[in-house]
Amino acid sequence: MENQTEKISGVVQDIIFQNDDNGYTVAEIYCDGEDVVCTGYLGNIYPGEKLSLSGLWTVNSTYGRQFKAEMCSREMPETSEEMLSFLSSGLIKGIRDKTAQKIVALFGNDTFRIIKDNPERLSRIKGITKERAREISKSFKQLEGERNALISLEKYGLSDKECIKAYKAMGNRCVALVEENPFILCGFDIGISFDKACEVASRLPVSPPEMYRREAGIIYILKHNLGNGHTCIPRKALYAPACEMLGCGDDECDEVIDSLITQNRLVSFQTDTKELVFLPQMYKAEKSSADSLLFLKHFAVGKSERISSEIENSSLISGVVYNEKQLLAIKTAAEKGILILTGGPGTGKTTTLRGILSVFESRGLDVCLTAPTGRAAKRMSELTGKEAKTIHRLLEAGWDENEKQVFQRNRRKPLECDAVIVDELSMVDSLLFAALLDALPIGCRLVLVGDSDQLPSVGAGNVLHDLIHSKTIPVVKLDEVFRQAMESLIVTNAHKIVDGEYPDLSCRNRDFFFIECKNPLDCAALVSQLYSKRLPDAYNYNLFDDIQVLCPSKKGSVGAENLNSLLQSAVNPPSIKLREHKFGSRIFRENDKVMQNKNNYNIGWELDGKPGKGIFNGDIGVIKRIDEQNRLFEILFDDKLTFVPFENSQELDLAYAVTVHKSQGNEFRCVILPVTGVPEMLTYRNLFYTAVTRAKEIIVLAGSRETVRAMVDNDRRQKRYSGLKYFMAYGDTGA
Repeated sequence: MENQTEKISGVVQDIIFQNDDNGYTVAEIYCDGEDVVCTGYLGNIYPGEKLSLSGLWTVNSTYGRQFKAEMCSREMPETSEEMLSFLSSGLIKGIRDKTAQKIVALFGNDTFRIIKDNPERLSRIKGITKERAREISKSFKQLEGERNALISLEKYGLSDKECIKAYKAMGNRCVALVEENPFILCGFDIGISFDKACEVASRLPVSPPEMYRREAGIIYILKHNLGNGHTCIPRKALYAPACEMLGCGDDECDEVIDSLITQNRLVSFQTDTKELVFLPQMYKAEKSSADSLLFLKHFAVGKSERISSEIENSSLISGVVYNEKQLLAIKTAAEKGILILTGGPGTGKTTTLRGILSVFESRGLDVCLTAPTGRAAKRMSELTGKEAKTIHRLLEAGWDENEKQVFQRNRRKPLECDAVIVDELSMVDSLLFAALLDALPIGCRLVLVGDSDQLPSVGAGNVLHDLIHSKTIPVVKLDEVFRQAMESLIVTNAHKIVDGEYPDLSCRNRDFFFIECKNPLDCAALVSQLYSKRLPDAYNYNLFDDIQVLCPSKKGSVGAENLNSLLQSAVNPPSIKLREHKFGSRIFRENDKVMQNKNNYNIGWELDGKPGKGIFNGDIGVIKRIDEQNRLFEILFDDKLTFVPFENSQELDLAYAVTVHKSQGNEFRCVILPVTGVPEMLTYRNLFYTAVTRAKEIIVLAGSRETVRAMVDNDRRQKRYSGLKYFMAYGDTGA
């Protein structure tokens, strides 16, 4: 019966497809007299291996009836036929088909014992020397160790995917390590939560020491809060969540924290008012960023008698008359070697940036332009006329043998440039910022551009805010709105919002529109009409490139998830001409607008015929083709034709509607913003301001005036704990 969990068992005949990164496998298994195609996260299974599977029977439109495995347990082959199939697979170094046949013919069901315990007996076979026999035995034992580890870990409730990751992280000792301290699983990038580690601990024959659980719990709290933007937590702020989760008191919590600090698994830093507790990676990132910036500050270029004439030449060439703040910014960038340039819309950041670039180039400096996202880099290129790269591309992002992110450009191999200008700094997190600073050559000038009133980065850290409030490096804030910009209600209303004033919602003939709609369900229907019909018809906008729905929340009637479903049905409904792929409750269809929701450095792409790898969180694209045979999406992300395996479907979201947080660094010709049914925790000013400033030509607010006023009134910024401002203020004495 379809859709009912069943169990089957059989011997692996053939591996049709296998993803080494996540263990997703398509295999042919001989079961009850027939060959069955099985799919799922089966791990590194091999021909000849015996499997017991539980899962569901499904019907694939292209490949027919398949068994979708949810759990898999395995056994080493037992009969001579199973052993022959296993050895013939080529997994054992030194054994191929003919050699496998000779070995099994000579030793039969005793083959595996001979290979493992008496390998010298293999030399009786022509062509196998004693040295080759030892190599065969070594390879076999290594593979058997992996198999035994996976079999042992499965009984503690770990999935095949988790077992594979655990084995890759810890090697042959992984079973012993897990049985001694199951909470070690939380310390690797395995994807195992603290709760899951607790479940594993409950299945062990001997309970691990309570200290292990408490140490893992404290680290879990800090890791969890990275997702909330915190690079550190004050020690006293750890007490409440730790005591609730671990069932201990403040004194016991202190004991655990002290132990972790002694083991160098946490780092403590004392400010004037509180003690901050960091994960080592985050401490290193923020501390090294501060050290690098202070070094740049003390490596100031010095005053130049030519600066006035250089600025005058820039003004003549561009036809721009700079105001006092803009002149100060250009001069500071040229003489100090480091500058933060900030300001709201219409204040001339782009004009000032062009002036700085002009002066740098007049001095013969090689300048790199960079931004955190592909769209932000593309816009930077359009505004300056110079090539701009994403920070990841500039630093030549890659990965090591353990699939960890690495950058080819670093202190040992710095960037080959004299100056770096970074746009949209507000969305750069602490780890990426540290990597960028690490790659700057000695004497490099650095200009950091951003809007300090926007939301902070999605990743942990509060870089722009911290640098400004540290008051240690030059900051120029542009606050004069130019006359031509004042003609835009988007600009004037954005400044009103920042100043705590209500935006003008009455004008209906400019670029800022408000449509009253208090009921969230009616609002969702209105947003669908605006997106699919009214705005494209009125302004000749392209649905996929020009209009973007931004939502304060993912959930609810006017949240991104529900609106994506409505908008997909409205503008890209099912069709016999369009292939589609279902993942959970989501359906991805050819021509769908999608967003990548996680950095993935392994995804391949082509740009102008040249290959590359890496798609990043927040990248927006369109599904051009769904390739069922090769199980791939072909997606066009910012001119890069990208090949995304079906197994990575969880890293994709529909992107007709996205959250305001996900829109950072992007700019759209037209924005639709629902402002009703907004959760109280998301009803705040800088989220509203960020949404409004994403619109280039038109923004349409659909909702209630009460919600608009509530968002303006609430100047409560999301609290972020971070250490960069303290490290900057204390210089290099804080370690």
